[in-house]
Amino acid sequence: MTTPPEPKGAPCVLLVDDDRDFLDQLALRFEREGYTVITAGNEKEAGERLAERLPDLAVVDLMMDQMDGGFTLAYRIKQLDPAIPVLLVTGVTAETGLEFSRDDRGQQAWIKADAVLAKPVRFEQIQRELERLGVRHV
Repeated sequence: MTTPPEPKGAPCVLLVDDDRDFLDQLALRFEREGYTVITAGNEKEAGERLAERLPDLAVVDLMMDQMDGGFTLAYRIKQLDPAIPVLLVTGVTAETGLEFSRDDRGQQAWIKADAVLAKPVRFEQIQRELERLGVRHV
């Protein structure tokens, strides 16, 4: 099976999550919006993808193989290019009651992401957050 060529100028999104169903559904939605989609199931795979191509946007699960995998990956992406919007998505709030927020001044210093969204996340929530951040290609 051949992969269709990427549309010229299509924005690229890196999606990272160990939940394959969530990853596939999110990838489909971004593809429908005209994005070139790169997926990874964990932080290591994401690092390999980043070595191949920097995305225009990243949506990253907070907890994967490592408890802090999403935080670490967000930090790495921002080191490569601070202009890349990074959204963290997490089920931690539903599971533990812990909340993470970029609006909390104490958390702003160590959360190297532009937004944190609690799962379950709908694509429309991601779109609204990107609009709030001034990302125009959604």
